[in-house]
Amino acid sequence: MNNAPVSARVLEAAIAWKMSLDDSSGSADFMRWHAASEEHARAWRQLGALDQRVGAAAGPARQALLQSRANLRRRVGKAGSGLAGMFLLGTLLAWLGAPSLAPSYWLADQRTATGELRTLRLEDGTLLSLNTHTAVDIDYDGEQRVLVLHQGEISVETGHNDPRPLLVRTDDGRLRPLGTRFLVRRERAGTRLEVLQSSVAAMAHNSGDEQVLHEGQQVLMSADGLGRVGPVAAGADAWTRGMLVVDNVRLADLLKQLGQYRTGHLGVADEVADLRVTGSFPLTDTDLALASLVPALPVKVEQHTPWWVTVVPK
Repeated sequence: MNNAPVSARVLEAAIAWKMSLDDSSGSADFMRWHAASEEHARAWRQLGALDQRVGAAAGPARQALLQSRANLRRRVGKAGSGLAGMFLLGTLLAWLGAPSLAPSYWLADQRTATGELRTLRLEDGTLLSLNTHTAVDIDYDGEQRVLVLHQGEISVETGHNDPRPLLVRTDDGRLRPLGTRFLVRRERAGTRLEVLQSSVAAMAHNSGDEQVLHEGQQVLMSADGLGRVGPVAAGADAWTRGMLVVDNVRLADLLKQLGQYRTGHLGVADEVADLRVTGSFPLTDTDLALASLVPALPVKVEQHTPWWVTVVPK
């Protein structure tokens, strides 16, 4: 039986079907989806196995997943099917280790699934790249060009033949590129700006002053201001080429980054968490990235299910 992992988009579709179908009956649309490809059938089978594993889990996710269909329908009736569906899908994917699925993610003009990378050429010539699980709105009008980053990370290489100002906005403030290439990433503590070429003017929401950052500089911006300016890490934009580049980082930190590109739990045993790693790893095939650790480190990769992987001592 093929138990290979499925793509994030297929997994999300399977979860949506599981929430919408009664236990005792299916639908013609579902049967067509299920029969359309072997990957669809595999995702449905793996999701059923996950239900059994979740039965032994603890915490809010377990309670939400064990709700009866009648209770789910009552919740849908109270909150509206769209919002309830997003809440339940978010609960399940949170248990799987996926990033938060806020409504702004689902409503964004452009969004990527976990592990997906996408590059767009906008109408003004700007090259916009979206990292894993990223949501961005594109709001161009006659006066200005605005990119609103709700979640994740983007790379922006500005077009040069449009007189309208280009702005990047987040909940923390505003970034105004001055003919440049730069990265913007949402983090728990704020918005990370990394300038790769030229310069960017940054202004926090609660501050009236702009601060210009130049090529090779990075800063964390909160709503109240900008933090200390530091150097951009080597390989910061390697993800735009499908790679993760690290230099002497803890194995635990490397796995945390790789975990952002796969659905499920990617853990590490305490005994090997502090091993140091230097190298380049493919983001489009995280199983290959994990396998490449084995010859170089005293570790092995234990895969209990496609969604539960742990790196342990060899």
